[in-house]
Amino acid sequence: MKADKMNRLPTMKSESAEALKIGLTMELEPPVFDSAGSAEDWRKALNKVVPAVVVLRTTATRAFDTEVAGASYSTGFVVDKKRGILLTNRHVVKPGPIVAEAMFVNREEISVYPLYRDPVHDFGFLWFDPSLVQFLDYEEIPLAPDAAQVGLEIRVVGNDSGEKVSILAGTLARLDRDAPHYKKDGYNDFNTFYMQAASGTKGGSSGSPVIDIHGRAVALNAGSKSASASAFFLPLERVVRALHLLQAQKDKSLKGWTPAAIPRGTFQLTFSHKGFDEIRRLGLKRDTEQMVRKASPPSETGMLVVESVVPGGPAHKQLEPGDVLVRAGGEVLTQFLKYETLLDDNVGKSVILELERGGTTINVTIEVQDLHSITPNMFLEVSGGVIHALSYQQARNLHFVCGIVYVAEPGYMLSRAGVPKHAIIKKMAGEEIVNLDSFISVFFKLSKGARVPLEFVSHADRHRSKSVIVTIDRHEWYAPPRIYTRNDATGLWDIRPAAPSPEVPSVALKANHMEADGVAVHVGNGVVKEGDNGETVVIYELQVEAVTRRQKVDSELPIDLPVPTIKGKLDATSRHGSGIAPETSSSIAEHVIEPTLVMMEVHIPPSAMLDGVHAQHSFGTGVIVYHSKDLGLVAVDKNTVAISVSDVMLNFAAFPMDIPGEVVFLHPVHNYSLVAYNPRALGEVGMAAVQAAVLLPDPPLRRGDFVYLVGLSRSLQATSRKSTVTNPGEALNVAAADCPRYRALNMEVIELDTDFGHNFSGVLADEAGRVQALWGSFSKQVKYGDSSPEDHQFVRGIPIHAISEVLDVIVSGMSGGPSLVINGVKRSMPLMRILEAELYPTLLSKARSFGLSDKWVQALADKDTIRRQVLRVKGCLAGSRAHGVLDQGDMLLAISGQPVTCFRDVEIACEATKSDISGTVSPGSLDVTLFRQGREINIQVGIDDRDGFGTTRMINWAGCVLQEPHSAVRALGFLPQQGHGVYVVRWCHGSPVHRYGLYALQWIVEVNGKPTPSLQDFVDVTQELEHGAFVRVKTVYLNGKPRVLTVKQDLHYWPTWELRFDPTTAMWRRHVIKSH
Repeated sequence: MKADKMNRLPTMKSESAEALKIGLTMELEPPVFDSAGSAEDWRKALNKVVPAVVVLRTTATRAFDTEVAGASYSTGFVVDKKRGILLTNRHVVKPGPIVAEAMFVNREEISVYPLYRDPVHDFGFLWFDPSLVQFLDYEEIPLAPDAAQVGLEIRVVGNDSGEKVSILAGTLARLDRDAPHYKKDGYNDFNTFYMQAASGTKGGSSGSPVIDIHGRAVALNAGSKSASASAFFLPLERVVRALHLLQAQKDKSLKGWTPAAIPRGTFQLTFSHKGFDEIRRLGLKRDTEQMVRKASPPSETGMLVVESVVPGGPAHKQLEPGDVLVRAGGEVLTQFLKYETLLDDNVGKSVILELERGGTTINVTIEVQDLHSITPNMFLEVSGGVIHALSYQQARNLHFVCGIVYVAEPGYMLSRAGVPKHAIIKKMAGEEIVNLDSFISVFFKLSKGARVPLEFVSHADRHRSKSVIVTIDRHEWYAPPRIYTRNDATGLWDIRPAAPSPEVPSVALKANHMEADGVAVHVGNGVVKEGDNGETVVIYELQVEAVTRRQKVDSELPIDLPVPTIKGKLDATSRHGSGIAPETSSSIAEHVIEPTLVMMEVHIPPSAMLDGVHAQHSFGTGVIVYHSKDLGLVAVDKNTVAISVSDVMLNFAAFPMDIPGEVVFLHPVHNYSLVAYNPRALGEVGMAAVQAAVLLPDPPLRRGDFVYLVGLSRSLQATSRKSTVTNPGEALNVAAADCPRYRALNMEVIELDTDFGHNFSGVLADEAGRVQALWGSFSKQVKYGDSSPEDHQFVRGIPIHAISEVLDVIVSGMSGGPSLVINGVKRSMPLMRILEAELYPTLLSKARSFGLSDKWVQALADKDTIRRQVLRVKGCLAGSRAHGVLDQGDMLLAISGQPVTCFRDVEIACEATKSDISGTVSPGSLDVTLFRQGREINIQVGIDDRDGFGTTRMINWAGCVLQEPHSAVRALGFLPQQGHGVYVVRWCHGSPVHRYGLYALQWIVEVNGKPTPSLQDFVDVTQELEHGAFVRVKTVYLNGKPRVLTVKQDLHYWPTWELRFDPTTAMWRRHVIKSH
């Protein structure tokens, strides 16, 4: 039967607290005429039922099996008041870890906990403490499965559409509908009939009781079909059985709940009920049909037919699709209920089945398997991913064997390698992965940063295995791998470390693979190598692996290659200055530039997408600006490397090897970053092949100059073309994005007449291959009409002087700025002194209209005879020293008496304040001449020192990611007066802040009435809060609007932790602040 397109009930949008308050109002529809009872009878029944119906607010804290992490509203109802048992759907209770609260009609809220979820059918139970309901008189709703019949008038009482608890009327139209099919790779019920009625329920009604006029539940609402307003109800026969077993177990337990022991059996096959007419076409013999009709009730219209068999299950290779079930255990069996009863009563025993296959009678004996044994109750969380044994549900959907290793959520490590959701892991590091234990065993043999092959199968392409390279996280982006195990006695999932001990053996990478001219030993996360000159260098594991691979190349390439070329120095064997382009290159510039180019692949962990960054994965071409035996530096645009919380892989055009890099500098204004790598990881051959570009900052490019645009394709092929500079000083104007993120401010860039499109980056060089500009990628949002904003990429040239000036400071190590360890060597990094104001140029002709004097117009025109412009203030970055001093619309005429006409003039003036004649550091201010509101004034404007580290600390509290406001936020010109150091940049699905609506793009200014002006103040306040406590949070949005909401802290699934950059080790460290 063709699957109808369904709207599954648990896919509900999260509602705000205000919406929930409205949603708890009971709304009774006008009574419908009922021949079986009066309106007064219905009113009496509903008055008893309504108090026992609750609104469930459920949060799946992790993806698991068929479900994803998220928050939703649904319905449940009390079926045992004394023991505190609620009945709802399985897709509400969910197979994985959840946190849930129940809200009664009088707005009493209590915590509820999973008690039992059926492995197959769509029902589950939650338990609560009845003593916590103090102000409501309610009764349990009795279950009456036998009362269901065609034509019965019913009412569905539930939280419909998440808007209100409403009562919908309907009439049972069918009792034998096929189980609804919701999703091909999600939860689906099977081997049961469903009831159908035109009650028009929608999302939020999941778990609602379907009651008759006597106030009894005759079915459980489960799903709907929006196109026809049809609702589908689960029969209650198996629900009643499970409830009685739970009640009996509770009565035997002296205290609390014991893990549910409800026998459930399976053959791992799916039956469908087909009519006799169709079964005849399958080959059913006339005598068999006659016998079955005689042995069955007159209402019977068909038989059970095998629809699918799960590979590796008890019925595999014995039953086939199309087999017609005649007898089971010696009795004629045509109904799902009798079939389920037979299985549940014979777990671990063998049952004889008689079937017909194409008119031939066959008899098979099959052992009934324990259904709970193939239902996973544990999972491994690693690098944000969830891995567990393949469940019966998904084995049936995907047609795989139960118990193999299944990726419910790939997380960072696996998604970075290209492993999708629903993948099946077959091999890792060359070893077979047969179950979760074998995966854990192989994983903990690997060192941090190790790169190993992984083989998997995707259900979308199941007949071909795919092999990828997985990189074990080197930084502490995530908690160490942990195992979650379901505890049915508490309703929680117990968490323990997956590693047997904190000491992880480093067996994947061997120290004796190092070069023979030094001694290498493993220490911590790296290898300390002592060479002939006594120098000590730290080489991380991944780099050691690279050296191992290099040795193999060494033996195959016995060629004498030149000594590595250092920045700005040429030697006789380098490619520079040959004057002849080889046949493989289109120009001399391409031939010279090619060994300096690097293709960079960047991944950002989802747990730390700071500074409003909008992409987790990016590619881009960088250029090597410094290369020696101890240090390599690559310049690349910030649209490729946006933040320092990144994993960067460098693939060199000159040598077939990829090695990791570390972000060491992010320019606070210009659109470029510097990434460091360890040249020793390339080996002698690689170090010689790779070269640094020669930078040519002077003279600057002018309009009409010819340049060569050189870059790399994705296949690492150098590509170039000769172009003409059309505008060497275009002032960028990039509007702020909806979600504040880095945008180029106060930048003058280079435009060309022709390029290779917006995805091609590289360098601009002269004919001799000297680099004059970085051809980088920029990003902005573009909105067309009323549509949503779209990201738009474009490329422009960044003058190389912006890079060379910073490079000289890093190499010399004489900046006096903050220190950073790069490749084991402590280096002094530059501090950039900048005027934190957004400027834009205005033509002098327009400035004259605003009242600017002829004297200044002439002075500025003489200063820049080409652009003839004046700089105006668009706004100041909030919190900067210029904020409140410069006003919007101010014209900058001169700094220290010298006219300024472009952004470069302002930069030079700022840098000039770093030292006076005596060499001492000055306070940092500019003597600025302004034109403001018709008059000229002289004022002192403070400037700020900014390092190139970017954001170096983040905190994850209750699932929201907190940081200090980054420059893109401050560029909006507003910071809350109450405190602005705790900015919500992101939030996590399935977290407490998801459940209660504390989303991104706002500041947290108070917690329980205590101010939180900084991240440390926030940590100090929240450390005092206990697990399960409600926290009152005051926030301020970007538009300045304040708000107060409450969040229930969950330290069990969502501990408070921080991620900090440690400049002494150049590593990001994760630290748990508070957990349960």
